[in-house]
Amino acid sequence: MDSDQDSLDQNEEGIDVVEVNEGDIEEVIDLDESEEQDGSEMEMEGYDGEDEEVEDDEEEDEEDEMVDVQDDADFCFKAHTASVFSCDLDPKTSSLAVTGGEDDKAYVWNIADGTTALICTGHSDSVTCVGFSSDSKFVASGDMSGLVKVWSTESWEEIWSFECSDLEWIKWHPSAHVLLAGTADGDVWMWKIPSGECKTMQGHGCQTTTAELFSDGKQCCTGYEDGVIKVWNLKTAKATTTFKGNSGHQDSVTSLDCHDNNNLILSGSVDGSSKIYNCNTGKEVAVFFAGDVNEDIGETNSIESVGFCHSQPLAAIGSLNGTLSIWDMPTQIVRHKCQHDAGIVKLKWDKTNPFVYTCSLDGNIRLWDARSGKVEGSWSGHKGEILDMNISR
Repeated sequence: MDSDQDSLDQNEEGIDVVEVNEGDIEEVIDLDESEEQDGSEMEMEGYDGEDEEVEDDEEEDEEDEMVDVQDDADFCFKAHTASVFSCDLDPKTSSLAVTGGEDDKAYVWNIADGTTALICTGHSDSVTCVGFSSDSKFVASGDMSGLVKVWSTESWEEIWSFECSDLEWIKWHPSAHVLLAGTADGDVWMWKIPSGECKTMQGHGCQTTTAELFSDGKQCCTGYEDGVIKVWNLKTAKATTTFKGNSGHQDSVTSLDCHDNNNLILSGSVDGSSKIYNCNTGKEVAVFFAGDVNEDIGETNSIESVGFCHSQPLAAIGSLNGTLSIWDMPTQIVRHKCQHDAGIVKLKWDKTNPFVYTCSLDGNIRLWDARSGKVEGSWSGHKGEILDMNISR
């Protein structure tokens, strides 16, 4: 798992492995106006400035102590020299991690000891998208400018690359060596790897912001900046269903998930709502809400992450207002609202149990029991915001 249970963790601008992650504490010191004295007032008898220097040193030491947080990580990967934007774990053995960062690099490294297996070079912009193929034979890296590269995890050599317009996301097919990518101009590219055979799913002139593939590998759904959601047939590269207007969202779609039954879609949006859609009927099934803006945390209730539970009929939505909401799908009633101290960036359900992991802007990872709404575990260690998280499959 990313950040906990054999997961990925990032330390400030590095990545920690396994059960780790932490809060970021910031102290603001207000200077009293009475201390802003002119030179004549400072010329007091016996004053030589040494006392002030001692006090300043003591304050700095206190600040350093304040930011020291408990590090629960089993390992911390520190090769990156700038913020880490994306991460993934290899699904076959969960022994390798890939991370992409603002330093224009992606690293593939061993979780056990942090040794670097591959440095994905050749990018000239921030690497915002990374991921392993379903059998872990390939790993992909993509940067903001649109350069996508695929590397072999056997030879550790680059086997394919392509340059499209500004990149928003990449997704591997759940069972085949097929890679999909969405761009700022709204198009979705689909390539066979390593041949590079390509299909394009034409957009409607609006940026595609997120996507998810159905587990049967026959369809994918894509979200757009204007609130539209489309379902695509991967064989024909044609849209089979479009949700827009009142059935779509009123603002950008931020997150999507597909149910294991290959029929239902769960969406989240900047507008603070989450919806369930039935692909067979083309109808909206349910609407959930994140709740009000929490002014103590931020100025938005945007839903950043959503997910279906794999073991019970539950849905989870995570918002920048700091609330994890657990919804009962049959009754469409909220079971629990789990409050965080900062906005939620991402959530992931456990594959076999009704537990959900969350990571948030306070640098912490938490494990929640969806049945009780209680925290079952918490991991700290980061000194900055967590930007991505993954768990072993």
